[in-house]
Amino acid sequence: MPSGALLLSQAFNGLALGSLLALVSSGLTIILGTLGVLNFAHGALFMLGAYAVFVVLQATGSFLLALAAGCAFMLLVGLVIERGIVRLFYQRPPEDQILVTFGIGIVLVEAVRAWFGGDTQHVPVPAWGQGVTQMGFLIYPTYRLQVIGIIAVTLVILWFVLYRTAIGLVVRAGIENPTMVGILGINVRRTFLLVFAVGVTAAGFAGMIYAPIIAVTPDMGDTFLVESFVVIVIGGLGSFPGAVVGGLIAGEIVSLTSAFNSAYSDVMLYAVMALLLTVYPQGLFGTEGRV
Repeated sequence: MPSGALLLSQAFNGLALGSLLALVSSGLTIILGTLGVLNFAHGALFMLGAYAVFVVLQATGSFLLALAAGCAFMLLVGLVIERGIVRLFYQRPPEDQILVTFGIGIVLVEAVRAWFGGDTQHVPVPAWGQGVTQMGFLIYPTYRLQVIGIIAVTLVILWFVLYRTAIGLVVRAGIENPTMVGILGINVRRTFLLVFAVGVTAAGFAGMIYAPIIAVTPDMGDTFLVESFVVIVIGGLGSFPGAVVGGLIAGEIVSLTSAFNSAYSDVMLYAVMALLLTVYPQGLFGTEGRV
């Protein structure tokens, strides 16, 4: 039986993991909800963000500059992928979308492997995140606490853009009725381009800020891709609040189960998902027929 201190530490680890999954899943669910595209390249884009921050950090030594340059790079990657490939598959069957995005993911992973090799790369914790923080009831790594705060701010910004701006209004209208949005004279294609690029950037940014915590390898995004799909199923397909809540739930399940037996952490996550769907078939925040 794990001690109370271990459970408390794992609960904070779950909060950090859950916030990361919420950020990755928010990008995934925005793309799915607006464009109806199941983006199976999302895990590779998470990995690409980690390598982007690694490269810029090696060149400049500044983690903040690496984050800024990495976000610009991921935004460009999103624009190129959407304009070059994904836009051709909006009206295609879902299996075609799955195959093409899965293929994009493979190309990205193998391109990174060819350039950097399969060895683990190390991204150091920035100077402002080193050390531990004494919280009275727990001593916890400072950078992990900062990651939780950074992701929380990022999610609030995404929420504000989606629910308090004209762009967000168009995005949410596009989720519900893209045909009507087009009839009103709104450039739906440009909106779709922006949405896809933002979703890609969210995945890449998650990889950037998590890079100092985990091993940076070409295959690092595989686990996060699978868990992100579990998150959006729990939260509800196409629901931004559902992605946030589902991410936090998934993170706590994985971390707390690991305190007892790490071999059962994924099993418990899938079991909870299955049980929850028997009560909420559309997920916690999903709506029937939304996607």
